[in-house]
Amino acid sequence: MSRYVIQRLLMSIPVLIIISIVVFIVIQLPPGDYMSTVQAQLQSLGGLTEDEAVKVAEQLRHTYGLDKPLYIQYFVWIKNILTKGDFGFSFQYRKPVADVIWERMGWTILIASLCHLVSTLVGIVIGIYSATHQYSIGDNVATFLAFVGLSVPGFFLALIAMYILAVKVGVEAGGLFSQRYILAPWGWGKFLDLLSHIWIPIVIVGFAGTARNMRVMRGNLLDVLNLPYVLTARSKGLKEREVIFKHAVPNALHPLIMYQGMVLPFMIQGELIASTVLNIPTAGPMFLNAINTQDMYLAGSFLLLLAVVLVVGNLLADIVLAWIDPRIRYD
Repeated sequence: MSRYVIQRLLMSIPVLIIISIVVFIVIQLPPGDYMSTVQAQLQSLGGLTEDEAVKVAEQLRHTYGLDKPLYIQYFVWIKNILTKGDFGFSFQYRKPVADVIWERMGWTILIASLCHLVSTLVGIVIGIYSATHQYSIGDNVATFLAFVGLSVPGFFLALIAMYILAVKVGVEAGGLFSQRYILAPWGWGKFLDLLSHIWIPIVIVGFAGTARNMRVMRGNLLDVLNLPYVLTARSKGLKEREVIFKHAVPNALHPLIMYQGMVLPFMIQGELIASTVLNIPTAGPMFLNAINTQDMYLAGSFLLLLAVVLVVGNLLADIVLAWIDPRIRYD
């Protein structure tokens, strides 16, 4: 097993290198750069002439190395990441990229992890119920909600939630805190206020994940329940509850465990959309602004971190799968 882990870690290195190259090229594809935005602002807001604004923008490009060839910019970026842990400088926020990302990554990981936990547990429970009560009213309702969860975009659910809560119910739907608690020190009141707000993005982002997990669990468990060893367990007189939860459910969980390695980046992606609509201080608005203003080091570093999470998550999923199922061998 240790040999397999080492092999996977070594294989992940070229994968991350290729991903970093693709990311750096993609964020450079739009015409212009952040200094083009600065140039426009100097003309419209700073009162400079076009020639003066162009001169200032060129000086800034030279200062930050944006006038160098693309491959040189890439190698400098990767070299600083590997040797110094320096992801570059955020032009928009006027500070190192690492500081900008970690300031918001805490809330991002918290919300995405809670969404992941809730969607996995609720999806598995509903999937087990639907499979063991096939074609019942509860199964039909759960299947219908699963189709809705997979087909309705997250931003649309966020808009609906904001409308219902703000207009119909009359409560605040945006942000993580009420106005009076935004700058207040941490206390029991602020914690309760956080709980009254944080469930909204968790439900919105976790709805699609719950639907996906429910459908996968239902389909897998229905297949497992018809396998010979399950029929043998029933013929031995075991209780139905023991047959389902001791023999059928563990084997039906395999695809879900493999999927867990990919799910956290997708949860973060869903959180980006919901947080932008709900005005939550996470990485969502930060990444959107970085794309709009072509703050390339900030956008590229965030995408690279998502790729690292995906690679590590897949490795952990394989290890957990081998741990719960002794039939699986990687040597």
